Amino acid sequence: MTHPAFCGVSRAHLGDVIEELADLWLARCESELRERRGAERQREAGAGPKHDLVFTDRLLVTLVHLRTGLPHAALAELYGIARSTISRAIGEIRPLLAMRGFAVPDHSGVRLRTLADVFAYAEAAGVRLRIDGAETQVRRPKAGRPGRRAFVSGKKKQNTIKTTTISDGQGRLLWSGADRPGRMHDQTAMRTEGTAEQFRLHPKVTAKVDEGYRGLANEFPDQISAPPTKPKGDAPLGEQYAWREMRRRQSSQRICVEHAHAELRQWCPLQRYTGPREEYAATHQAIASLVSDRSARRPSRRKPSTELVLARQVAC
Repeated sequence: MTHPAFCGVSRAHLGDVIEELADLWLARCESELRERRGAERQREAGAGPKHDLVFTDRLLVTLVHLRTGLPHAALAELYGIARSTISRAIGEIRPLLAMRGFAVPDHSGVRLRTLADVFAYAEAAGVRLRIDGAETQVRRPKAGRPGRRAFVSGKKKQNTIKTTTISDGQGRLLWSGADRPGRMHDQTAMRTEGTAEQFRLHPKVTAKVDEGYRGLANEFPDQISAPPTKPKGDAPLGEQYAWREMRRRQSSQRICVEHAHAELRQWCPLQRYTGPREEYAATHQAIASLVSDRSARRPSRRKPSTELVLARQVAC
C-alpha cells in the first residue's frame, strides 16, 4: 500500500505526512475521549482497548481511497477488518489532510491556508498568479430537493461542482477552493470568495486569467491580464493576425494553471465524484494539499539572462 501507484505519494513524502499529522490525530483522539468521559483520565495513557488500525494504516487507507477510489468494503477485505472501521478511519484522517493548507515553493514549513495568505505571499515574493476554474461531475440531486438545478453546468451539460485554482508561473499549486455549484459563473465564484477585495488590498499583485474573468480584468486593468478582445469582422487582416498572436502568447503564459488542474485530475475522486456532495470540499482540499507538496518540491526554473558578456577581454 505504500507504493506510489496505490497511495499517490512517494515514500519520503508519506513519511513527512505521518510525522506532521500523528500528533494532531492523537490530540484529537484524546479530546474525544475527554468529552466522552466527562472527566480527566483515570488510567495511564495506552490502557484500554487498542485500535484495529494504527495511525499509519489509517493514513494509508485514506490515501489509497483518495488516489484510486477503491471502495471501503474492498479496503476492509484487504485489511481483514469491518467496513465501518475503514469508514471511520477515512472520516478521521480526511479533515486532517484538508486543514494542512498549501505548500509554498522554496519555503519549507510555510503553508498557505486562506486566499489572503496567497495574495500576501504573491506580493512579497513578486509572483504573478494564474487563476482558472474547473468542474467535477457529481451525482444528480434527488427529485424535489431544493436547488436541484443549481448544479447543472451550462458548459458541461451535467451536474458539477466548480472549483477555482491558483498557481504560479511554473504550474505549482498555491491554492484551490471556492467550491460552488456548477451553474455559477467562474467570475461570480471568485467574487463571492472575496477576490476583488484582495486585489484592492494588494495593488502590486498581478494575475493572468482566461475569458471567463473578463469583468475582473476590466475592473483591475493594471493587475489582471485577460485575452485580447476579438476584432470586428470587417477589421483589417493585419489586425486579425495581431489578435491571434496576442491571444496565443497570453494562452502560452496561462497554460501552467491547466497543468496544475491536470495534477489534481490524476486522483480518482476529482475525475468523477460519487460521494456525498457535502464531503466534496474536504476531499478536494485533502487532495490539493498533497498535490501542492509535490509541486512545491520542483525546483524553480530561473530565466536565463539576455545580457551579453564578453568571454575575455580583447585588446584593440
